[in-house]
Amino acid sequence: MAKSLENVLVVAISSRALFDFEEENQVFADDQRPFEQREAAYMALQKERLDVPAEPCVGFPLCQKLLMMNEPGDQRTEIVVLSRNDPMSGIRVFRSAMQYDLAITRGVFVSGGDPYPYLKPLGAKLFLSANPEDVKSALALGCPAATVFPRAAGADANLHELRIAFDGDSVLFSDQAERVYQTEGLHGFMDHEVSRSSEPLPAGPLQPFLLALHKLQFSLPKDAPCRIKTALVTARGAPAHERAVQTLVQWGVRVDHAIFLDGLEKRPFLEAFQPDIFFDDQMVHIEPAKATVHSGHVPNGVVNETLETESLILS
Repeated sequence: MAKSLENVLVVAISSRALFDFEEENQVFADDQRPFEQREAAYMALQKERLDVPAEPCVGFPLCQKLLMMNEPGDQRTEIVVLSRNDPMSGIRVFRSAMQYDLAITRGVFVSGGDPYPYLKPLGAKLFLSANPEDVKSALALGCPAATVFPRAAGADANLHELRIAFDGDSVLFSDQAERVYQTEGLHGFMDHEVSRSSEPLPAGPLQPFLLALHKLQFSLPKDAPCRIKTALVTARGAPAHERAVQTLVQWGVRVDHAIFLDGLEKRPFLEAFQPDIFFDDQMVHIEPAKATVHSGHVPNGVVNETLETESLILS
């Protein structure tokens, strides 16, 4: 009988989001040779380094802590490497995982092809990648996804606690309210949200991941080696905060921290919370934070549509 990942929180992650392959990636980025030659050079370099463990990258702490929640005979989480890399590079990924005692046994390596069609058969509740186009394609398929910005994992201040921070509008919630803000300004936004305070916001792209994370959080035994803590970090302030809270209640979800900033910069509050990853739809919030906080950009909603349109016009 085939194995099943039903009732398991599956996170798919690209090799560059899990391990630091930036030096190897420069073979592609800086080389003007045809793709086939660059690919051969990349494979040769990875083969040369098969027994050299790659350094942890931005997605490493999240994966490490999720895997800590499994027990013999009780699998709660699964990490799958989903990569544009070739199978030879896949060998190095798995060997590096073994060096760090990461119980990763599944991977899909497509040698430059599109990896995102495999998200649905995997039942992935989250996809993290350093490739923005793959993330956009994953979101279009209905899979929660975010673009990460490769850098060293760094020291971990919360070894036995997985901390995840979410923006609200366009991330956990739809961009319904953001569209009102963009067209009617702050006063229009406030009127819209206050008048609908008891009406749940439509779900955003990362809602399925939050629901799965919440289910896992409250299924863990009290003596679990790693716990989960979540935070909503939003530019909303009172009284517009109420609709966000009421929406979470309607979903049956509880977050541990709710931080309503009413326009204050998010970075200092994120540094205080110390998340393993922070998800936001706007680069204006991610850019100041990503130097010190692992961040994931969710390219969803009217703000990103506007940026894409402006980019097309400029080009």
